[in-house]
Amino acid sequence: MAAPAVSRTRLWAEFLGLFVGVPVVMAASFGLYPLFPVVLALGGVAALLLALTPGFSFAELTKGPVLGQWRLILGFTMAVAVLCTALVLVLVPGQFLAIPLYRPELWLMIMVLYPLLSAAPQELIYRPLFFRRYGRLFPGETAPIAVNALVFGLGHLFYMNPITIASTVVIGAMFGWVYVRTGSFMLVCVLHGLAGQLVFTLGLGRFFYHGAIG
Repeated sequence: MAAPAVSRTRLWAEFLGLFVGVPVVMAASFGLYPLFPVVLALGGVAALLLALTPGFSFAELTKGPVLGQWRLILGFTMAVAVLCTALVLVLVPGQFLAIPLYRPELWLMIMVLYPLLSAAPQELIYRPLFFRRYGRLFPGETAPIAVNALVFGLGHLFYMNPITIASTVVIGAMFGWVYVRTGSFMLVCVLHGLAGQLVFTLGLGRFFYHGAIG
């Protein structure tokens, strides 16, 4: 049986609670909760809301191009690598390649776990859930991507770091554009995972590691 239509009032309430209220509460109460369980729990909430979204099927999450977009993946990887390297050399030159060189066991753990425990649940929340359930709240083609980028940056408010927030807004716009263009959840997961791996490999990890806050 198809899920019933959802009123715009309810959608706005859900949107503001999940994409504005939750980040503000997380920032205000940071240190009182373990981060990754919260991220995974929010991913579970996203899955539940998607299940209640008319016309959505979880089969969508496995559809869309991935390897066929190798040019996009390669270009994205090179651009992020260059940008991260430049930022590290300007802001924290002593951290360049520090984790793989001096903490290889930690680096390997990040390479394996980041895409699974951080990138995938974030992408479920900010791409399929946002665009499939709340995208119609923002008319046109540009507005949904712009709002998606802004709330993605707001979702990183707890870092209390302008570099982190600004960079997640920019890269969130990229992820949103790719998702709208391709409809591929798997592709944005790959891009997000690669971005995180490059950040920690090249030395920007202190701006994206919750343990460094404060």
